[in-house]
Amino acid sequence: MPVSEETLVLELNGTIWEKFVEKASMPVSVMFYTPTCPHCRVIRPYFEQYAKVYKGRVVFALLNVEAFPWLGERYGIRGTPTFKFFCDGKPIQELVGAVYPALLKKMADDVLKYGKECARNSTEIDYEITGYG
Repeated sequence: MPVSEETLVLELNGTIWEKFVEKASMPVSVMFYTPTCPHCRVIRPYFEQYAKVYKGRVVFALLNVEAFPWLGERYGIRGTPTFKFFCDGKPIQELVGAVYPALLKKMADDVLKYGKECARNSTEIDYEITGYG
């Protein structure tokens, strides 16, 4: 499991995405980023700080959408950074762009409080739908 010991942030890739996001037992906060994104570099230290604050309650993870564009497409990522919170494997909250760090903390708190209920009331995504005849 590629996790930095000092930050507790998981670096996701296409082979571990399902295990650590879609089948996770805890809420997961994913920062979709690109290495050249200036806003991503500014917010990342705050994201890593919150990984320490919420250790054992919320998993914090990164996904480079340049390296894994199909995952970005699957979740409708149009710009970076995009932050998605998952509960029971379902995306339930999203923030896009250069957000205030306090908004990430507020979202993590809300996901801990309401995430399971929200996930139960969400519609399953049918990935077999192709849109063609």
